[in-house]
Amino acid sequence: MGIAKQLYQLQEVDLEIESNEQSLKRMLRQLGEDQVVVGAQTRLASEQQSLDKLAHQQRSTEWEIDDLVSKIKADEGKLYGGRINNPKELTNFQHEVSILKTRRDQLENNALEIMTQVELAEASVTAANSELEKLEAEWQEQQKQLSVDMEKLKGDLSELGHTRQIISDEIDPKSVGVYDKLRKHKGQAVARVEQGICCGCRIALSSSELQQVRSGKLVQCSACGRILFLP
Repeated sequence: MGIAKQLYQLQEVDLEIESNEQSLKRMLRQLGEDQVVVGAQTRLASEQQSLDKLAHQQRSTEWEIDDLVSKIKADEGKLYGGRINNPKELTNFQHEVSILKTRRDQLENNALEIMTQVELAEASVTAANSELEKLEAEWQEQQKQLSVDMEKLKGDLSELGHTRQIISDEIDPKSVGVYDKLRKHKGQAVARVEQGICCGCRIALSSSELQQVRSGKLVQCSACGRILFLP
């Protein structure tokens, strides 16, 4: 087997290793917190905060209504109990009771509005919680699959590393050194030759270059410096 073909095979293995390593890095980035889940958690927390605020307003309003009802009941007891004989004082009590009842009616209307808002907020919290549970379940399943895929990739990389070592051991160290240097600086060290053209730089080869390439020896393109391989 010609040296160019051996180096081309080595490059094919290296490209596959590189691709798998990039896939592994992407998977590693996907492990841990998921921004979609974090966003859903934030929305749920916000909806819950709104509900808690409305529930507090509802309780405060109900307590204020209860206080007013008690005060109205006490004042009406005084008003109709026959203990107040002074006409002016009686008028003042009647006015005060009227004000208290107006305030009570306003608060009761407010309580109904708040109750409606609480029901809507509760529905929003329920919906946000359901969405979060769904996303968390999907995320957990994704994490499990990622772990499986990562283990498979690690196994593949181990096998590819072994294959690379076997191929590399069959090539003389000097040629491997040239190959590694080109890989480092150009990314692609070995370029196929198709219809007399170097596929690395798309420049036509001279007849003498083609003749050398056909011999299977290590020949570098005079234009781009890549090792030429004729299938």
